Amino acid sequence: MAGSTQVPILLRAARGEAVNRPPVWMMRQAGRYMKAYRDLRQKYPSFRERSENPDIAIEISMQPFRAFAPDGVILFSDILTPLPGIGIDFDIVESKGPIIDPPIRSLEQVEKLRPLVPDESTPFIRPILETLSKEVSDRATVLGFVGAPWTLAAYAIEGKSSKDYATIKGMAFSNPDLLHQFLGKIADAIAVYARHQIDCGAQVVQLFDSWAGQLTPQDYETFALPYQQKVVQQVKETHPDTPLILYISGSAGVLERMGKSGVDIVSVDWTVDMAEARQRLGNLGVQGNIDPGVLFGSQDFIRDRIFDTVRKAGNRGHILNLGHGILPKTPEENAAFFFETAKGMRY
Repeated sequence: MAGSTQVPILLRAARGEAVNRPPVWMMRQAGRYMKAYRDLRQKYPSFRERSENPDIAIEISMQPFRAFAPDGVILFSDILTPLPGIGIDFDIVESKGPIIDPPIRSLEQVEKLRPLVPDESTPFIRPILETLSKEVSDRATVLGFVGAPWTLAAYAIEGKSSKDYATIKGMAFSNPDLLHQFLGKIADAIAVYARHQIDCGAQVVQLFDSWAGQLTPQDYETFALPYQQKVVQQVKETHPDTPLILYISGSAGVLERMGKSGVDIVSVDWTVDMAEARQRLGNLGVQGNIDPGVLFGSQDFIRDRIFDTVRKAGNRGHILNLGHGILPKTPEENAAFFFETAKGMRY
């Protein structure tokens, strides 16, 4: 079809169109495994400054594109970025991660939360995405991302990263009405934020529900899935043609349920065989699912794993990616080889 080559390959694959090779990007591809990023971090030690200053965030977002030419360029940001806009402030402390103080624990706190107005509370998002769109043009797909309600609520209620999620699970099992009210407000805000990213230039948006894999299937259906669906429904009402991806770490136990969220693509982690994921998800698109540790192997090993994953995923509706973010000490030359190998493949 005339002009179809002007649509980036990742976007075409995300829409379910046939493509001649697997499109490829990496979660956390802009980040600390790259010397260019580490050098910039020395100059700007605050994560929030790096992600909320448009000039710095654009530079970081573009670093892997200049180095490796992935098929997707993702906004450099954090899933917690919109929370101050609804009344939940946070900080990101190096080596400790996000800190929310005070954490959300009461009905009074939930009732005080306000609706998100992105251009007021996250004014940096528009110039970042608009500039990325101009910079990459049709050479790559611009990706936005948001946190899903369960995971954002977990951060806000725990007040920090957690290994056992005891506080939010305690609320879920002892005061579910409070948690549902909070999750509903988060879902509305995230839908607004995702729509805003699309309006500013994001062509695909990924939802990260990183901590939902810590739920039993029963609790996933109660506390995670309905709010994923709420976000997806609200986004699709105004942007029906924008592909949405859902990622969960530890997805093996809830894979089919992820498919019920309404997203177009399920991002599979490496605990699921890709052929099995295809069977379990039916006609849905898939993303993934190379173990990030593979990038510490030999080039022959990396190539074999890429070929195996691509063969199992098939030639339609697959975006090659890692099953989680690239690890901090990954050799850059192995990241380069990953991209080169994928882009050199043909179906």
